[in-house]
Amino acid sequence: MPTFTIVLLVITAIIVGFTIFLYFLGKRADKKRVEQEADIAAAAQTVSMLIIDKKKLRLKDAGLPDAVVANTPWYGRRAKLPIVKAKVGPRMMNLICDVQIYDMIPVKKEVKATVSGLYITAVKGVHGKIEVPAKKAPAFNCSQIIRNHRRPHPAGGFLYATSDKGSPYTNRACSGLAPVKACPWRANQ
Repeated sequence: MPTFTIVLLVITAIIVGFTIFLYFLGKRADKKRVEQEADIAAAAQTVSMLIIDKKKLRLKDAGLPDAVVANTPWYGRRAKLPIVKAKVGPRMMNLICDVQIYDMIPVKKEVKATVSGLYITAVKGVHGKIEVPAKKAPAFNCSQIIRNHRRPHPAGGFLYATSDKGSPYTNRACSGLAPVKACPWRANQ
């Protein structure tokens, strides 16, 4: 067998082995997640609280109890967590919030939250509904810019706007675009 074929077979075997390893690792992590969600649901209780502040902080900066920081794995200590500072009854508490509901939590308002230990899993408004924030549009979208700068041509196809300096590119912000081909109806531009 040629050397090139042997190298390809070895690389293919390594990729297949790595894919199988990731598959079983994912199944194991999924089982753990299901068990943890069942434990969280079993210990959940509804509490009325006044949300004072919410931030994304590192675990050591969040002001959580020392037992929480000690039981966290080393790779989880540097990650930023959604932390909610709330007044629960007469006590001020720092709670960890679920990532999916973090944006829905209103600041300086009273809410009814489903809490499992120090973990907020759900939020409902006490006085009215909680506003769900709209999804943010991407900051920069080249295809949207191109669609906004084209106009139909009577002979068929589209005309693309050029920059003020007469650059052959459709838009200077989108540097990866190919130049517009010369067309008879673009001769005056």
